[in-house]
Amino acid sequence: MTDSLQNLVSPEEWQARIDLAAAYRLVALYGWDDLIFTHISIKIPGTEHFLINPYGMMFEEITASSLVKINLSGEKVSESPYPVNPAGFTIHSCVHAARHDAQCVMHTHSINGVSVSAQKNGVLPLSQQSFFVLSSLAYHDYEGVALLEDEKPRLVHDLGDKRFLMLRNHGLLTVGSSVAEAFLGMYIFEATCMIQVRAQSGGGELVLIPQKILDMAPAQITQVTLGMGGSLAWPALLRKLDRVNPGYRS
Repeated sequence: MTDSLQNLVSPEEWQARIDLAAAYRLVALYGWDDLIFTHISIKIPGTEHFLINPYGMMFEEITASSLVKINLSGEKVSESPYPVNPAGFTIHSCVHAARHDAQCVMHTHSINGVSVSAQKNGVLPLSQQSFFVLSSLAYHDYEGVALLEDEKPRLVHDLGDKRFLMLRNHGLLTVGSSVAEAFLGMYIFEATCMIQVRAQSGGGELVLIPQKILDMAPAQITQVTLGMGGSLAWPALLRKLDRVNPGYRS
């Protein structure tokens, strides 16, 4: 067990640690994790440092104190008994560097997400969930395991100013101004993919949402959910986590 860092870091960093640890455990709870792989990162307010998962821990066991503090190169900047996977931060680092609004970057290899990422037409306008995603969706072609520095500018270019990024043949990525916003985005993105896979498996003719309806998305998202709804749902998600998998705050 890792000793608590609460009295050794700023209140802002401690809150970021709590939220990020909760996000890791919620990803595991909803079944989007891939053993110890993939990452969620957050920029520590007022600094140029980031928090990321200790490489080797399951998402369901991550705590606020076990998260590792790193720089934009993925190198540890504070003492931790856990290693970091610098290659895993390749995608996150370039997004954080290019998008100052992307305080949190979340990446998953969920079965549904990878399944749709392998489809030529990507996300189809089949559901209300897809209505949200398609309002701010970009695609990035697969270039192998994300290890090469020269992929970064292409990824940043493809993401642009979008909130959702489908990594072809790879998985899903969301960005947010907070952990809550990135998580709610991923919840909707994952639901979009799950619904699409199930609808396609039914074998019947699919009904697509017309473009004139899709064009209404930005205005309706702002009106109905106060953005993506992160600030509305996050407190309830934390209460749920406190019931089923407490301990992330330590």
